[in-house]
Amino acid sequence: MGLLSPVWAGSAVEAATGDTAFLQAMLDAEAALTRAVAPAGAAEAVAGAVAGAARAELYDVRELALRARSGGNPVIPLVADLTAAVARTDDQAAAYVHRGATSQDILDTATMLVAARALPLIVADLDRAAAELARLAAAHRDTPMPGRTLTQHAVPTTFGLKAAGWRTLVLDARDRLAAQRPPAQLGGAGGTLAAFGEGAGLLARFARETGLAEPVLPWHTLRTPVADLGSALAFAVAALGKVAADVLVLSRTEIGEVAEGAGGGSSAMPHKSNPVRATLMAAAARQAPQLAATLLGALAAEDERPAGAWHAEWQTLRELLRLAGGAARDAAELTGGLRVFPDRMAAHLELTDGLIVSERLIAALAPVVGRARAKELLTAASRRVTEEGVSLADTLGDVLPPDRLRELTDPTRYVGSAPALVDRALERGARPQQRPDQRPDEKPGQRSDQQPGQSPPPAP
Repeated sequence: MGLLSPVWAGSAVEAATGDTAFLQAMLDAEAALTRAVAPAGAAEAVAGAVAGAARAELYDVRELALRARSGGNPVIPLVADLTAAVARTDDQAAAYVHRGATSQDILDTATMLVAARALPLIVADLDRAAAELARLAAAHRDTPMPGRTLTQHAVPTTFGLKAAGWRTLVLDARDRLAAQRPPAQLGGAGGTLAAFGEGAGLLARFARETGLAEPVLPWHTLRTPVADLGSALAFAVAALGKVAADVLVLSRTEIGEVAEGAGGGSSAMPHKSNPVRATLMAAAARQAPQLAATLLGALAAEDERPAGAWHAEWQTLRELLRLAGGAARDAAELTGGLRVFPDRMAAHLELTDGLIVSERLIAALAPVVGRARAKELLTAASRRVTEEGVSLADTLGDVLPPDRLRELTDPTRYVGSAPALVDRALERGARPQQRPDQRPDEKPGQRSDQQPGQSPPPAP
């Protein structure tokens, strides 16, 4: 029920990946199979009879789960129940239920159906987060703040560049997930299609009936679709984890450069407003790599169908879909309500009394005293500023004129190309993205089955 998984509880992906959703996907796969294998003269009657019985509400999910233990997967008891349900209305149609298929064909196809239905939900939330980050990046294109490396002040940057970097990762994740083309699975007992009496034509027909991509081969032990999908999902969760990690640091009480728009409360400390969205995103990012590792490990599957490797994928892939869906939802909410405090950023730029631009000072001193000597002077000056509290102007006043020194130590004037880099980053997404399967003669937005110059068909 999601009691211990607040990152995905209540998300759109939760319902799309639940037990009922998987059950309906298995039934959809069985119905598609009967439409693909039924002879032309009986196809309509068979399809109608199976469709009437292929409704998840007619079956007891918990009972199927318990009966799945005897055969090791839920398809075996489901096929028995579906066949009986169809036979009650049409004995002839019942003979075509699950004909020639193996359990893995149905469960793999169902898993890809679930993924195909869940992915647009995740992509939509990533699009929302990217749009919010574009707004933040543009608004704070020139807002200076300390850059930090290895936890310490490095050189100044702008918050706009930080937000643009977050957006780049979100778009990378979005593009990887949007490029997924989950395939149908059909191979029969040993991946040879022997029981069907035909080959590639059936694969194409079954894929078309499911609405999934057509596989080149049955992929019972060729687990590229699962490994690719799992890797893309794990990347998305980890990419959002970077956003969360930065927000968690910047929203610390002693830093306070950003804050979640609606923080969470504490059961013991009424004054707290915790960065809950970022916390849940960070929790997801710590789980996803291990789940992806399980799916990558399942690539080493023996024989024509393995014992254990396939079974290890089911819950693992579902959890990755859910973590990605929950983290994407939280990212959209976080970025949409994020509060930014430029005054705090400006105050922090002054904490080191100009040392944050020591890189710039070395470049200015080098022509006067040589680069090696300039580095020695800045090292000594830094020590005196931090240990003795002497101002940087006093330590270098005999080397550079005061006015020049004030100009050089103004951190707001040493953000480099950060604003221009923000502009460059925001160009991405301004033009329609080309689909991975798009033909060279296709225009952006044209469907892959649409001929050049042909108007797109109306939306279903």
